[in-house]
Amino acid sequence: MKVVIVGGVAGGATAAARIRRLDEQAEIVVFERSGYISYANCGLPYYIGGVIEDPEDLTLQTPESFFSRFRIHIKVHHEVTAIHSDQKTVSVKNLETGEEFEESYDKLLLSPGAKPVWPGLPGMDSDKLFTLRTVEDTFRIKEFVDEHKPKSAVMVGGGFIGLEAAENLRELGIDVTIVQRPKQLMNPFDADMASFIHSEVRKHGVKLALGYSVEGFEEKDDGINVLLKDQPAIHGDMVVLAIGVTPESQLAKDAGLALGIKGSILVNDRMETSNPDIYAVGDAVQVRHYVTGRDALIALAGPANKQGRIAADNICGGDSRYLGSQGSSVIKIFDMTAATTGINETNARKAGLDVDTVILSPMSHAGYYPGGKLMTMKVVFEKESYRLLGAQIVGYDGVDKRIDVLATAIHAGLKATDLKDLDLAYAPPYSSAKDPVNMAGFMIDNISKGLKQWHLEDAAKLPRDGSVTLLDTRTAQEYSRGHIKGFKNIPVDELRERIGEIEPGKRVYVICQSGLRSYIATRILEGYGFEAYNFAGGFRFYDAVMNDRALIETAYACGMDQ
Repeated sequence: MKVVIVGGVAGGATAAARIRRLDEQAEIVVFERSGYISYANCGLPYYIGGVIEDPEDLTLQTPESFFSRFRIHIKVHHEVTAIHSDQKTVSVKNLETGEEFEESYDKLLLSPGAKPVWPGLPGMDSDKLFTLRTVEDTFRIKEFVDEHKPKSAVMVGGGFIGLEAAENLRELGIDVTIVQRPKQLMNPFDADMASFIHSEVRKHGVKLALGYSVEGFEEKDDGINVLLKDQPAIHGDMVVLAIGVTPESQLAKDAGLALGIKGSILVNDRMETSNPDIYAVGDAVQVRHYVTGRDALIALAGPANKQGRIAADNICGGDSRYLGSQGSSVIKIFDMTAATTGINETNARKAGLDVDTVILSPMSHAGYYPGGKLMTMKVVFEKESYRLLGAQIVGYDGVDKRIDVLATAIHAGLKATDLKDLDLAYAPPYSSAKDPVNMAGFMIDNISKGLKQWHLEDAAKLPRDGSVTLLDTRTAQEYSRGHIKGFKNIPVDELRERIGEIEPGKRVYVICQSGLRSYIATRILEGYGFEAYNFAGGFRFYDAVMNDRALIETAYACGMDQ
């Protein structure tokens, strides 16, 4: 059997090695357009910032090491230009010599990946404009930074690559501005959770221009202007364009293979295309979202690796199936860690799901053990069924651990209420006896048994005419430092003695700093016959989100975020 693989990195290289492990006699040829067959794509921004010092550390395998270990023929700087499925051949061009030739196959695997979105805007030909997707892109940026010593950079796009590149440029002492059309960074997160990400990047001196539309680029004053709609241009010594990626599917399209959303390659759960002898994996393929069951594009290394393994199994006569992508991801943002899995509240509602959320601010480990740090967790679940849909966490220590537990729970089909029953490891330096994941489960279990909540979007709608009672149960000192207008302060420890100050027959909307004291207050109030609602997230959450929104709106009105 002869297998030709188009493209390396996560999907193609994984498949090649797996095929060899399953079939010692197979002839395997990999064509890679770039000069690198297997590299740490996610590590590229950290080479620019000097965290990774040796460029060879970015290369996981070389053509020589692949052949030495697996006897796989790797041909870099070779581009497959056409697929002839009726003849079972591909046309290949040697990009170094210009030579063109035909290569036959029994099975063909496409792993072309995705390419950076490159909009047709004026000024895109500037040599001060960069993208960051390949090792070559990284070297180009690194060489520019080392040679020209830029003092300022504009990052167009605030996703994973945009934030990682912004952080690494900022760590080099470069002034960085992130321009983003949506009014938030990191769209996998809900806007309220993104507020904490915004705060972290601002704290490290990165300027945010959120809600701005880029209309073009113009070289000026030895630098480059980013031209914005209805706003003054932003000037920088360099610009990195990171507004997303699009599937590299032209080869498949020209071959007549069926395509999916946004031109992606359509595959089944065996990673087979519409041609039974052609497989496809990685960022170029359409997948099923594991939570919603809907078609999706999810460009992450983990799914690509799994898909490569599954395709290899099936090429070798097996029957492996891809269950779908869940979108689990984590990112370092300066000192902060932000992670997500499943779907967020915004996308759940867009999908027509009737959802609820809990928001909590637990410590990373036992409060009495030194060094604990707060994290903010948001868990999304379906009402009535309590199906666990997704989670987002921002914080410092222990974020990755908790998101992986929640990702596993979603994959296993656990209900949100089942989180309370998970038996998780505990020692004071690492967790609490009630782990944050358990705490989320306790909260959701309370809701399933009748506890009522109110949410941030309800705050502005609450009547201030006295028809309901608005109650802040923090200390008088905390209340004096900031509170929601119209809320009366009765500290939770005084509530029983002051219960007469609350008018019977009226609903009571309760808030505290993190949600714990207000929860206790709602239980007290229920014991006295009141209908009480606990605020999801606490005043700390409310204050962070509202301050962020005010900064974004003020900045847009004034032309720049601070």
